[in-house]
Amino acid sequence: MKVAELLPPINTMEPSSASTSQRWVNWFNGTHIVRFLELIQDLIVISLCIGLFSFMVIQLREMFLSLLPPLNFPRVTADILFLLILVELFRLLIIYLKEHRVSIGVAVEISIVSVLREIIVRGILETPWVQVMAACAFLLVLGALLVVRAWIPPTFDGVDPEQQVSRRHRMRFAQKLAEVESKLDV
Repeated sequence: MKVAELLPPINTMEPSSASTSQRWVNWFNGTHIVRFLELIQDLIVISLCIGLFSFMVIQLREMFLSLLPPLNFPRVTADILFLLILVELFRLLIIYLKEHRVSIGVAVEISIVSVLREIIVRGILETPWVQVMAACAFLLVLGALLVVRAWIPPTFDGVDPEQQVSRRHRMRFAQKLAEVESKLDV
């Protein structure tokens, strides 16, 4: 009997399974999975855009029907403001599709219009003073966010404000460390 007959047959599947596992490792470590997930996310956002656009058309139809006599002015005003909110939401989704980021400025503007819509629809005189004060405080915070956002450089241009703050902190720490070392040397 030969030695080769005693040995189990060589598994020819190992090299292909090794290459298969290597391919999966490359697929997960590479940009393939990220591209695939971004594609799925874009499809979700596109479906949201289509749904929102359809809802805007339905709401526009309702608004035009509410213009027929008898005219209900508060309802027409509420419908117009609600359409403006929907348009801003649509704009937010379009910005996301183009730049793959959420625009903080647009999101804050949508929040401001939503709060003002609720105050206008309910009527400022019929709204309890606590809710009016809370809405005012909320609007002040949103306005401050808009002002602060204007000062912060955009992060999508490669400028990361967090890295700049971290760099300044490291420089201050290095300066203090150098001062302490120079005092110890004297």
